[in-house]
Amino acid sequence: MIEIKVPELAESISEGTISQWLINIGDKVAKGDSIVELETDKVNIELNAEDSGVITKVLKEPGDTVEVGDVIAIIEENAAEGSAPAATTAAPEQPVQETINQPSTQPEPELPKAERPIASPAARKMARELGIDLNQVRSNDPLGRIRPDDVKAHTQTPAVQEAPKVEKASTKPAVQKQIDEEFDKPVERVRMSRRRQTIAKRLVEVQHTAAMLTTFNEVDMSAIMNLRSQRKDAFFEKHGVRLGFMSFFTKAVVSALKQFPLLNAEIQGDELILKKFYDIGIAVAAPEGLVVPIVRDANKKNFAEIEGEISNLGKKARDNALTLNDLQGGTFTITNGGVFGSLMSTPILNSPQVGILGMHKIQTRPVAIDEVRMENRPMMYIALSYDHRIVDGKEAVSFLATVKELLEDPHSLLLEG
Repeated sequence: MIEIKVPELAESISEGTISQWLINIGDKVAKGDSIVELETDKVNIELNAEDSGVITKVLKEPGDTVEVGDVIAIIEENAAEGSAPAATTAAPEQPVQETINQPSTQPEPELPKAERPIASPAARKMARELGIDLNQVRSNDPLGRIRPDDVKAHTQTPAVQEAPKVEKASTKPAVQKQIDEEFDKPVERVRMSRRRQTIAKRLVEVQHTAAMLTTFNEVDMSAIMNLRSQRKDAFFEKHGVRLGFMSFFTKAVVSALKQFPLLNAEIQGDELILKKFYDIGIAVAAPEGLVVPIVRDANKKNFAEIEGEISNLGKKARDNALTLNDLQGGTFTITNGGVFGSLMSTPILNSPQVGILGMHKIQTRPVAIDEVRMENRPMMYIALSYDHRIVDGKEAVSFLATVKELLEDPHSLLLEG
């Protein structure tokens, strides 16, 4: 008998929540197979089996909070596939409320061994979620093992697309569907995910602990848009990534931080930590909530390297594949509400950082060129929220004005490296 325990996760993370099991009781797993998805404050993590064998007992249900070192399941090395002891439910001290929809960890009806399809745990997970019978899935693996790509390809067949939808175990927060006694009209109570609870807690903490203030400016985006139009095709052909706006803003922010170092600092007790490195956080809207992956040493990267890393981090965020290392640290944050149509907003600090730059929608507006002429220009409002405890208004306004000047003269950013 081998106990599956919650391993050490990260220095600042001591507990998590069982999001979903990727295996069923009775499944045979190999060393290294993913068996459970654990939701932490920052990112979801798949825990892997450290030994081969058969899952004979699951001790924690989806939604249960677990700490480092907790035993969550049992593996039997010599058990036959499909076998399980009689008591395979959660421990008595972890009751499941009847009104809450929880994904089941009970085994699927077992097929005779000769008929049971060979599939990876990830493929079994996907098939369960989509309500697909693995016996109907064609494998492209030379050894006949069904993989997630095979399941995905199976969903594209006309027969599957036209088939009635099968209710699947939900990995979303549980919903209490009955009419709540507090209200006389129908409502739903949705349990907040651990990450959403953490986001809510930290945003409130920032407003209580930091003297946050926001200053605004606007940028004429004409020069950047013209430069992108002229160079984007050649840039893509040479580097394999598209030339976007974020590399210009990242370069401008790094240059301004070098001139105004207090915005690249943090407060620890009665000391200021002035950081001599530039790890820039890029806020990304992921399915589970806002995350801020880090472009490390942005001052040492060229435009193509910044664009490539932002693209890669964005994809990992959308695929829920970010690691703790992708999210830890950061000296300053950039957030772009403009992609959702925001014209102006006051971004909230990403503690313990003391500065965050907000980008907004590019909108054509009439601009006075001189006392006589007016022209329509593509304009963007930018906002800098800062911690007034260590950053004075003069420094904050000057920082934002510097960012504006650099963006309106993008060739200067090329000289910055």
